[in-house]
Amino acid sequence: MSNDSAVILISGGMDSATAVYEAMEAGYDPYLIHTSYGQNTEKRESECARQLAEHIDAEDFLHIETQHLSAIGDSSLTDESMDVEEADLDSDEIPSSYVPFRNANLLSMATSYAEAQDCDAIYIGAHSEDFSGYPDCRPAFFEAFQGVIDAGTKPETSIELRAPFAEWSKTEIAERGIELDVPYEITWSCYKNDSPACGTCDACAFRLQAFQNVDHHDPIEYEERPTYTD
Repeated sequence: MSNDSAVILISGGMDSATAVYEAMEAGYDPYLIHTSYGQNTEKRESECARQLAEHIDAEDFLHIETQHLSAIGDSSLTDESMDVEEADLDSDEIPSSYVPFRNANLLSMATSYAEAQDCDAIYIGAHSEDFSGYPDCRPAFFEAFQGVIDAGTKPETSIELRAPFAEWSKTEIAERGIELDVPYEITWSCYKNDSPACGTCDACAFRLQAFQNVDHHDPIEYEERPTYTD
């Protein structure tokens, strides 16, 4: 039986936090799943994920620790020998922060969780500025993964994969989050630091640019706040 619930992948960042509020606005009870996989700022991200779960009084919060993505390597988020690059918002290259096939790993866990909890949907907060650099954030990837969910779960299972921001910019996400009163003060985006945020990595730059574009103060602390407005 359907219980109008959704598993939402939360990283601790602003996109996934907004996805949580988007799912609740659509009428779903939120089941949150957060994964620590050896990323540079995993401690701060986990703290933010837990704070969000408490803030919304989530139906359930699942924190999974897995080191296989870190062991596989080839990402500046998990490999100490690789430097996190400074922001280059105009680049079309796949950045060093790309974690190989990460979203397939995360969505597989989310699918298991959703089927076990009899949830109706899975939400992921990926967006258009992600898929310009990360191949596993493209709409085509999510469409294909829906087929994996349909083929790999029980016949009576029906889970819809939703990426509501897949065609949105970070600015549009910030606008929507402000409208939904998302508590951005308990989110974290920086790829480098647990505190304060660096302000110069790609994640910080896209976040700062979004808040600057909507003329809204980003409530987290930064080492520096460069101007990134369009």
